[in-house]
Amino acid sequence: MKNSKKRSECPISCSLDIWGDKWSLLIVRDLMFAKQCTYGDFLKSDEKIATNILASRLQTLEENQIITKSDHPESKAKVLYKLTQKGVDLLPLMIEINLWAEKYYDLPVERKAILKEVKKDKEKFIKTAIKDLKKNSA
Repeated sequence: MKNSKKRSECPISCSLDIWGDKWSLLIVRDLMFAKQCTYGDFLKSDEKIATNILASRLQTLEENQIITKSDHPESKAKVLYKLTQKGVDLLPLMIEINLWAEKYYDLPVERKAILKEVKKDKEKFIKTAIKDLKKNSA
């Protein structure tokens, strides 16, 4: 893990130092849905992340073992990014953020459908989703 000075010993503060910026959880989100992404895949997301910001966030997430990169099987010029187990373990947090957002924002139909499944049995949904993500994680 990258050695950086902690602002405090608070677990929320320490966690936010890794993924608490505007972009990092969106990168994690993309990897949770797609299982693996290239640099170009991230650039195509609806939020339109700037290339310098993307490079910085990918580096931070990799240094903190949230993601890993590997050679692309079809192109020597590309790499594939995947979640590590540490990244997969962010799934419950991502679900809670989505449930919170559902209360206060209009969500896309496909996201509402996912949350409907979550609400049926959140623990089972999380367990199944983590198992699926583990199959594809580094």
